[in-house]
Amino acid sequence: MKYPVGSGKLSRSYTAYLFLIPWFIGFFGLNLLPMAASLFLSFTNYNIFDPPRFDGFSNFIYMFTNDWHFPAAVSVTVRYVFFSVPLQLCASLILAFLLNQKIKGLTLYRTLFYIPSLLGSSVAVGILWRQIFSSDGLLNIFLQKLGLMQEGGISWIGDPRYALWTMIILRIWQFGSPMIIFLAALKQIPQEILEASEIDGARRLQRVWRIILPMISPIILFNFIMQIISAFKVFTEAFIISGGAVGGGVVGGTLDSLLFYTIHIYSEGFLKFRMGYASALSWVLLLMVALLTWIAFRISSRLVHYE
Repeated sequence: MKYPVGSGKLSRSYTAYLFLIPWFIGFFGLNLLPMAASLFLSFTNYNIFDPPRFDGFSNFIYMFTNDWHFPAAVSVTVRYVFFSVPLQLCASLILAFLLNQKIKGLTLYRTLFYIPSLLGSSVAVGILWRQIFSSDGLLNIFLQKLGLMQEGGISWIGDPRYALWTMIILRIWQFGSPMIIFLAALKQIPQEILEASEIDGARRLQRVWRIILPMISPIILFNFIMQIISAFKVFTEAFIISGGAVGGGVVGGTLDSLLFYTIHIYSEGFLKFRMGYASALSWVLLLMVALLTWIAFRISSRLVHYE
């Protein structure tokens, strides 16, 4: 039996689409359709118990005019992203440089440094962080033993001056994922280039600044954008550290110092049952992340060297 020309390619295409079916189901069923439903609900007054009622742009108008928690949530989240992402990337890049050296037990060190990224978003670590930074936590006990603090200590989480920094420290601690990516990028740099620059008299810092960083700049951009997106979505650890749900109202710690944007969405949707307004908040978050990503790509055109 003769098959028509190109039938082999056609059958391979069918096979590929067959294996892609689970992805299509997940994309349309768990991503695209829920996003479309959320977009529709953002223009409605919906409280879960009653059918959604179309309300135009009322949710967005209320968000920018009457919701005094909205600017607080944006401020907390933007400050968190602004400080945590660069510090985390710097820490992960420095560790990647160190782990790129020829030292004994390198595989063990890589594994140990990667573990925090596996545990960082868990409930257990959130509870642990509360135990470390509470008024009677491990940090205060350690400082008291050194004579640097009196009895009673500081509630690092309860004090609005320090609460956000406890979350930033936790974010920096989760450096494992970008560190591994940086390490893979460093492994791809041809050693001949570094050796030639060393022969020409380039110092170590000059090699890092003028050769290594430009060559891994696409990876730096990738990690930067991925960590920005991830930082804007922070929820589990923030929810646990801030104390969780309080009286059915807005959560977010003392004076809203830990009122992250995602916690505000959770509060509006699942504590106040204002699902329509929570959907509107979600879409504004998506637009903010998209705008920052666009700005990062625009700026990167002068700084990233793909060749």
